[in-house]
Amino acid sequence: WIVNVGDIKPMEFPISFFLEYAWNPEVWPAERLPEYTRLWAGGQFGTEYAAEIAEILTQYTRYNSRRKPELLSPETYSLTHYREAETVVSDYNALAIKALNMYETLPAEYKDAFYQLILHPVLACANLNELYVTVGRNRLYASQGRASTNTLAQKVKNLFAEDAEITRYYNQVLADGKWNHMMDQTHIGYTYWQQPDTNTMPAVEEISIPAAAEMGIALEGAAAWRPDAQSEAVLPVFDAYNRQQYYIEVFNRGQTPFDFTVEAAKDWLQCRPSFGRITDETRIYASVRWEKAPFGKHRVPLVIKGAEGNQVTIFAVVHNPLISLPEEYVCFVESNGYVSMEAKHYSRMVNTSATNWQLIPTLGHTLSAMTPFPVTAAPQMPDGDGARLEYDMQLFSTGEVTVKAYLSPTLNFHNNQGLRYAVSFDDEPAQVVNMHADRTFQDWEESVRNNITLGVSKHHIHKPGLHVLKLQAIDAGVVVQKIVVETGQLPYSYLGPPESHSAVKTW
Repeated sequence: WIVNVGDIKPMEFPISFFLEYAWNPEVWPAERLPEYTRLWAGGQFGTEYAAEIAEILTQYTRYNSRRKPELLSPETYSLTHYREAETVVSDYNALAIKALNMYETLPAEYKDAFYQLILHPVLACANLNELYVTVGRNRLYASQGRASTNTLAQKVKNLFAEDAEITRYYNQVLADGKWNHMMDQTHIGYTYWQQPDTNTMPAVEEISIPAAAEMGIALEGAAAWRPDAQSEAVLPVFDAYNRQQYYIEVFNRGQTPFDFTVEAAKDWLQCRPSFGRITDETRIYASVRWEKAPFGKHRVPLVIKGAEGNQVTIFAVVHNPLISLPEEYVCFVESNGYVSMEAKHYSRMVNTSATNWQLIPTLGHTLSAMTPFPVTAAPQMPDGDGARLEYDMQLFSTGEVTVKAYLSPTLNFHNNQGLRYAVSFDDEPAQVVNMHADRTFQDWEESVRNNITLGVSKHHIHKPGLHVLKLQAIDAGVVVQKIVVETGQLPYSYLGPPESHSAVKTW
């Protein structure tokens, strides 16, 4: 067993696990991984604090597995789709608060160890993720002429300074400089593992803000702003199963505050707030009162009025389908061109005497992962009788759909034939997907940077309604994190669309 520990100081936890696992792998099956984290935390800080510290440790390592901190950029996470970037920042900042509270609770003799083992990586990574997302927002807002553009530019400078202060404290103040230079590795503006020589703040934009007020509108799911955009302003689809709430941002392109109002053509489409005063910007949240919404698909106009008589009309598409699912039937429901499912949220798991599906908790970008065990199992035939995971779903679309399996980038260790799995809908013949076929070394590098690789298959849906997606194991070593059925063209997002809601309908 060989491990690269060139940067050994901040790697105490994973190195400890590596050595203990290598010594006796049978003691640590996948289902005991959370227990190992608690035991390790208890060994460092006592059993009284073990559970909460283990949760912090689990979450920050999972968040960092989305993408290594030094590989982040302003473009990594989507600023406009699925609230991806803001969710990443919110997750990490909430964890930082939790870690700080724990630090204040601990006895003095534990504080230095807790800072360098737990608190430092949480604070540093939370700050770094927010820095890059703020740079992205600054550049987007500059393109929209928002009055808040320059405020965000200053915030980036403050976050960059905070990064330097976190490093300085670790190196020079913590434990009287006991670990000085351990955190000297540059990580902002990273181009190669030894470059650059110093951290470089990403470029930000500052714009000239005119004195007169001017209203701008930006919709959730769109980078274009109104009234500049030439296309119609349409929010993502609301549907009765997923019961979404979407935002509309009203922003100022000038220095003078202005008042706004918003009015929907139907009383069952509500906007909060429906009026107010804009200095820089505010969010209006639109939602549907489903108990009053009529069945069918409806296109409802919203009119926003603002500065100097400016007026923008936005359309909300509301889908309240009149369909009947079997009583107590739970399934994932298509909306906005996709069905997204975490691998562990299967409807049914089918195992065989030779192969069974194993949950690997907290592995992956968004939740956990599923993989066939044992790793020495012989390949299965894709005949429909092998070990498989089944996912029930309601589809409204017909025609060609694309199934994307979000996989951990396992090495090709089966005599170079590649690792395979099979996908089918309902009773159709299974399609075999080889996760290593036609992949170059550059593809491998990209999968390592993303900590994910995609397996893709195409299928044909002949009629809308209830369908079953079956994912069958062929080779051990395939690790599935998430499955997305694309029924339309989806916008860019790093983590993929969030999980669709499962539904129980009894009417």
